[in-house]
Amino acid sequence: MAIVPKRKHSKARRNKRRSNVWKLEAPALSKCSKCGGFKLIHRVCKACGHYKGREVVKKEA
Repeated sequence: MAIVPKRKHSKARRNKRRSNVWKLEAPALSKCSKCGGFKLIHRVCKACGHYKGREVVKKEA
């Protein structure tokens, strides 16, 4: 037989336990080595089109 709780836990107690799942986190940003703008890590810079020091996407000024 399974273990059964003696008393019912309140909704507040249940929700306090579950609340940590829904925290919002800011995305991790890094500086572009070429233009110095902020970009998401492991992604091409939207401002200049460079990734790891080389041009991946052509951007026209």
